[in-house]
Amino acid sequence: MSKSHPPAFPLSRPRRMRRTPALRALSREDRLSTDDLIWPVFVCDGCATTQEVPSMPGVIRRSVDLTVEAAAEAHALGIRAICLFPYTDPALKTDLCEEAWNPENLSNRAIRAIKAAVPDIAIMTDVALDPYNAQGHDGIVRGGEIVNDESVAALVKMALAQAEAGADILGPSDMMDGRIGAMRAALEEAGLIHTTIMSYAAKYASAFYGPFRDAVGASGALKGDKKTYQLDPLNADEALRAVGRDIAEGADMVMVKPGMPYLDICRRVKDAFAVPTYAYQVSGEYAMIRAAAGNGWIDGEKAMMESLMAFRRAGCDGVLTYFAPEAATLIRAGWD
Repeated sequence: MSKSHPPAFPLSRPRRMRRTPALRALSREDRLSTDDLIWPVFVCDGCATTQEVPSMPGVIRRSVDLTVEAAAEAHALGIRAICLFPYTDPALKTDLCEEAWNPENLSNRAIRAIKAAVPDIAIMTDVALDPYNAQGHDGIVRGGEIVNDESVAALVKMALAQAEAGADILGPSDMMDGRIGAMRAALEEAGLIHTTIMSYAAKYASAFYGPFRDAVGASGALKGDKKTYQLDPLNADEALRAVGRDIAEGADMVMVKPGMPYLDICRRVKDAFAVPTYAYQVSGEYAMIRAAAGNGWIDGEKAMMESLMAFRRAGCDGVLTYFAPEAATLIRAGWD
């Protein structure tokens, strides 16, 4: 019988398989697991310190000691990986971004502390200069231009410092040309052959990043926009070329960012390359769901879970999401 032509009613009654939770589970085409979740965590200075992010209700910055506790919480919930983002003291931000490869910067201190306390959780990092850049860009700015090759050299130093601190996954989010190949070559030369790279290969110049920039303290510093290095939201074929290039240069995994507005890109990337493919449910996506739920316009819990299911259906192997602990708790409780 043809796959696309089921028998006619009443021989075919699709509602039979929707009648009970057990039948729905047996016929479910995909699964959402705690294994699919990566939790982005913001790190700040201090001890026993938390700071709210007003544009992201429920999300906080944590000092290193509390970030270690968060990693332990994630591990206990079955979350396999967390991703660290630093809130850098503005006094440490410079035009050349030297703090980015300081072995004692916030991210690197947090990596070492987590690895000592929760060795089994994978630690992902952000490789981009914007948290350290006095001008808020992901690359070094010269005469109003975000220069590519000098930025790549700085990013390589940043990546090596993170790998030496013990990061399991480097997440280059800068969108400079050639940076994956340069990082991979440097890691090999340094003997850091087991460090994996999840490239932000298809990162769009999106309006959905605003709350994140508040969270890492980059929004006030940013001068201009990022359209000269991030992808045009109308370009899909270019995204595939970018993904293919990063795989060829040594990326182990690839990411599409943002997530929900770009599910078509997720599907095309997975179909075209069949590599581990992830999406980032970015701060604006998170904030919209939280705000609508907070106003009673949607059921926040159900909308959260449905949004995460969409990534799996679109072909993603996993998703970076600020909802990770909440979603993991529901999954472990047997969410249907």
